[in-house]
Amino acid sequence: MNHEAIYKLNPSVVTIHGDVAYDANGKEVTYDKAAVQAYVDANAYKAKRADAYPSFADQFDLLYHGGYEAWKSAIAAVKAKYPKT
Repeated sequence: MNHEAIYKLNPSVVTIHGDVAYDANGKEVTYDKAAVQAYVDANAYKAKRADAYPSFADQFDLLYHGGYEAWKSAIAAVKAKYPKT
């Protein structure tokens, strides 16, 4: 299970062990696994984009040698490949 999604969807959760979430008092918190999966699916593009973007060094190099339009084009290509859902 995606811990980030569980924390985001359940503000009372302070710790997670495996698939079991707990509040500040150590009591088990029941969460909707379908909602967690829906959150993960809806935000999957973010991880894909992060992996596909050029490194900062490569982006700065592109800006220096190719200019703003070349940089903007490279970033737009990644955003087009992995659009927001």
